[in-house]
Amino acid sequence: MPSTPPRPSAARPRPPQRRPSRPPVRRKRPRWGMRAATTLSVVVLASAGIGHAVVTSLDADIARVDPFKDMKNRPRAGDGMNVLLVGTDGRDKITEAERLKYRLGGEPCHCTDTIMIVHISEDRERASVVSLPRDSYATTPEHVDVTTGERHHGHPLKINAAYAEGGPQLTVRTVENMTHVKIDHYLEVDFTSFMRTVDVLGGVEICNADPLKDTYTGLDLPAGRHRLMGGQALQYVRSRHADGSSDLGRMKRQQRFLAALIDRATSSGILLNPMRFRDVTRAVLGSVRADKGFGTDELLGLGRAMRNFSPSSSEFTTVPIGQMGYVVKGVGSTLKWDPVKSSRLFKSLREDRPLAADKPKNKALLVPVAPQQIRVQVENGTAAGGLGNRVDAALAATGFRTTGFPVNAADRTLKRTVVAYDPRWDRSARSLAAALPGSELRAVKGQGAVLKVIAGADFERVRKVRAEDELQGEFGVVTGDEVGCV
Repeated sequence: MPSTPPRPSAARPRPPQRRPSRPPVRRKRPRWGMRAATTLSVVVLASAGIGHAVVTSLDADIARVDPFKDMKNRPRAGDGMNVLLVGTDGRDKITEAERLKYRLGGEPCHCTDTIMIVHISEDRERASVVSLPRDSYATTPEHVDVTTGERHHGHPLKINAAYAEGGPQLTVRTVENMTHVKIDHYLEVDFTSFMRTVDVLGGVEICNADPLKDTYTGLDLPAGRHRLMGGQALQYVRSRHADGSSDLGRMKRQQRFLAALIDRATSSGILLNPMRFRDVTRAVLGSVRADKGFGTDELLGLGRAMRNFSPSSSEFTTVPIGQMGYVVKGVGSTLKWDPVKSSRLFKSLREDRPLAADKPKNKALLVPVAPQQIRVQVENGTAAGGLGNRVDAALAATGFRTTGFPVNAADRTLKRTVVAYDPRWDRSARSLAAALPGSELRAVKGQGAVLKVIAGADFERVRKVRAEDELQGEFGVVTGDEVGCV
């Protein structure tokens, strides 16, 4: 572990003489969203260059753990800094009213419901966040069970269970063994820290194209733009049943939330207000556990280097999955990583290369459903010859599954293009309408799965669209500015 740089004097902070000793970074989680985002916000907030004494006074609030004790045969250190950010389901400081309102009942599992590697580039101009699904298939190294004291040989489990068996140390060892990425710092955040931080920030704005409802967490958000305060934000980042994508969908929402939190922290003036900075860091640090090497100097050193950090400086992805529902005896259904793609992903982290370096530039509009999944019949609603063929070809070129045989509509005097659809396929209809600027949505009960475009005299072009969850580049990377509200 790099040694802690000398503390600059309170009167005149001395600029770091060498790169900071790999402090932590702030970033989001499924439930992760809650913990990751909160801790990452501490780093972002430090970028104001607030007085050393203000932050030093908060150092005592951080509970310490030693996740690197007696660790041997660790991966070779690369450039940049790697922080293992984990979220636990600790809820000791949650009030009874909050437990009921935000569905936080039940016994905590004493496991990690969020695990992320946050990589800060050597030049401190980029943060890469890789989510490790909690149900990932993993094999532990040999260890002693912290609960029973029993010595275990390496055995398979879901990666989030490593914490219950061996605490932070086994979690770090398991992640390092699987990724071959050396972890420089460890940060652990719980429910309380997340809620308090979002509240002190004045809430975080998120946008959702479709309604989100989860009876397990109590989340109930209509489609649109929302400012979420702590408790509702916790519901948002915890929800696994808001759609059919379970944990993977939750991680995407967490990425959205973290990007929005970064934008809120860097654009709201909080970084320039010492008192608000102090309040936010206290809210976070009061429920954080960190390794002994993460202190005030690390926080300020990294913070100063990240003054210009913004959502576009961050990139998010999830480790590539090779097999869903990989059943392991005694463990259950797991997610097995793609060995080739995940190896290349972690190699990029070790070599301090942007994950989105090879990502194609894509200015297409984000829509709920990929055009490749939408079947379309085109009709010419005007007297102009050839319009149906033009519209059909343009939609097909954008990825829509057109019939290839446009026909004339019964009404040939249409001024405005119409998208006719069965209400059961409303998400597909909104995606198709987005590709036809100015078009009118018209529900037709019983029409079926094939959507109909009746081209009107106003037709000019087909706009390129792509699905929100469509993979971009090899690792499915998105940058913070791509997942925020527009």
